[in-house]
Amino acid sequence: MRITGISTHVVGTPWRNLTYVQVHTDEGLTGVGETRMLGRTDALIGYLREAEVNHIAGSDPFAVEDLVRRMKYGDYGRAGEIVMSGIACVEMACWDIKGKALGVPVWQLLGGRADVSDNRVKAYANGWYTVERTPEAFHKAAQTVVERGYRALKLDPFGTGSFELDHAETVRSLSLVEAVRDAIGPEAELLLEMHGRFSPATAIRLARELEPFAPSWLEEPVPPENLKALAKVAEKTTLPIATGERIHDRIEFRELFESQAVDIIQPDLGHLGGIGEMRKLAATAETHYVLMAPHNVGGSVLTAASLQLAGCTPNFKILEHFNDFADAEIKKVVKNAPQVVDGYFTLSEAPGLGVELDTEAAAEFPQQQARFDLWAEDWHKRDGQAKR
Repeated sequence: MRITGISTHVVGTPWRNLTYVQVHTDEGLTGVGETRMLGRTDALIGYLREAEVNHIAGSDPFAVEDLVRRMKYGDYGRAGEIVMSGIACVEMACWDIKGKALGVPVWQLLGGRADVSDNRVKAYANGWYTVERTPEAFHKAAQTVVERGYRALKLDPFGTGSFELDHAETVRSLSLVEAVRDAIGPEAELLLEMHGRFSPATAIRLARELEPFAPSWLEEPVPPENLKALAKVAEKTTLPIATGERIHDRIEFRELFESQAVDIIQPDLGHLGGIGEMRKLAATAETHYVLMAPHNVGGSVLTAASLQLAGCTPNFKILEHFNDFADAEIKKVVKNAPQVVDGYFTLSEAPGLGVELDTEAAAEFPQQQARFDLWAEDWHKRDGQAKR
């Protein structure tokens, strides 16, 4: 079997573009992959066009390791977000083809279920808090999430700014967290996002004030580039630290593990080079007693691919899910889209990734000039959507 070519389909919303890549073969099998871009979609499509000629066309879709190696290192220049995202789309599509050809789900090809007694993966909701920043509005929105069956949710209560949070805004932010904890009860998981905003001193102060609400993690408390700053925060709080969505090569996680500053890593399968690269990273994380909770702001193909990894990964904690709240209508572009029931996904037994792209439905959502500005004053409600 050989790859004859690829086709790309961009599903657009005001704040994100979802890029779907179909990999076609000379035996009639087609696989699908996906990534999400908050910008740079045209650059990704341009890279894929060149990579199709230089690396993809004519390759054996079963030889995933070889194809990833050539795409990652064969162009001499070292890969970044765009290249690793392109690799991820093609790589997961090859796994999809392999699973379809052999008649088994991808998680079976990766070693089988890590827990044979349970074929579920816990989900957490995001994209639900695009409401007025008041305790009353957050309380009502959080109640809607738990009424839908979710047992975990994430929010960023802090808004925009740089490094500091004054007293008045601190009181306001804490009131939002208190309202959400009250709405979801003591047993549901509360996950707190900081989007890399704060100085270590501010993050440490906030962590201390957030401890009574028992969050399951504190995400990106400081900008992601300075690991010593992250370690300083980790040393001063009892809360678990999560980070990693803005790292695009598994090798770059080495220093993070060595720093002992992280308890949960959040790589994005659509930006890290695909399922195989994530599988290797998960194994390395396990040796450092670190859990996996992938960043997942994509659509249903990326969700399905992340679930294949979840099924065979012992240190997998939980999977993010946007598409019940933000851009929920785009789920129709993927047939057999994964669904959350009573707070959990169920692992698919279907061959490959278990999903198919509906190209006619995808055409209803043309590419947009999707924009997300982290520092915009209205970032919580830009076009009615939330960030990550």
